[in-house]
Amino acid sequence: MASFSDFGNDLYTGKRSIDFIGRRKLWYLISGILILIAIVGPFVRGGFEFGIEFRGGSEFTVSQVETLDQNLASDAVEKVEAGGTVRVSTLGQDAVRVQTDELDDEQAAAVQEALATAYDVPTSDVTVSFIGATWGADITGQAIRGLVIFLVLVAIFMAIYFRTWKMAAAALISLVHDLIITAGVFGITGLEITPAAVIGFLTILGYSLYDTVVVFDKIRENTEALGERGTQTFGEMVNLAVNQTLVRSINTSVVAALPVASILIIGSFVLGASTLRDISLALLIGIIVGTYSTIFVAAPLYVQFRQGEAKIKKHDAAVLTDRERASKATVTA
Repeated sequence: MASFSDFGNDLYTGKRSIDFIGRRKLWYLISGILILIAIVGPFVRGGFEFGIEFRGGSEFTVSQVETLDQNLASDAVEKVEAGGTVRVSTLGQDAVRVQTDELDDEQAAAVQEALATAYDVPTSDVTVSFIGATWGADITGQAIRGLVIFLVLVAIFMAIYFRTWKMAAAALISLVHDLIITAGVFGITGLEITPAAVIGFLTILGYSLYDTVVVFDKIRENTEALGERGTQTFGEMVNLAVNQTLVRSINTSVVAALPVASILIIGSFVLGASTLRDISLALLIGIIVGTYSTIFVAAPLYVQFRQGEAKIKKHDAAVLTDRERASKATVTA
């Protein structure tokens, strides 16, 4: 059995080839289904869950508890503030976090006392913090502005670097594809979207862009001699570039995913750190989706955008004509 390195070498030389470009309609269908699920899924289950930093509210942390029973916290809050939204989670092995709607000082003090009684700890072990709705709105606005600025800068960079807006357009669509699916996973699973998760979203866009630039750079290298007589159509040149960078993309993704997965496991199950969990989960999903989109979305879209150009049509027609003549000559011989 050929080793993985031999397989990669065969892909690079063209001895073996996976038809990524020719099967682009299949990849589009798969991506379309994933995007549809990512958009519809969260709303079917009731919408996205936003962290307290975005929606505002009161947060109580009960430390040094002997039990992590979350029902104790829910019941304690309900007795003091009936009808409000209560979210309870654990922090590590000896702390419980309780988030509620925004409370006034009197209500917060009552909840603090109720939680201390429920978990049999001193009141001093129950910390209270407040996050106003205005502050949450500011954070939301900054996150959206950061995303828009990032995408605009990416479009300008790609257009200048590759000297064509079509590569920039393909890369941007790929990035939006990654963002929608990653956010959709959070929405479908009911995980909260926190500032840490947003940082993860922006980080994976950078990773996906890096992977796309590597593949597009190889595509540019392979298609530089497009005006000359050759043996490959434009689509075949692009497909060869994707095959040549496939092993590198897989290796890079695995190397990046392993430490992120370790952080996710340690942060979630060992330390109980929600911030580590949120950012590492966003990164892990994004790395996987970003690698997929570069190969199966960005490159095929670039071919789709350029296949109608007169220069491309002329080149492809000449290559196909030469093949037909060579085939007839072989049959005649």
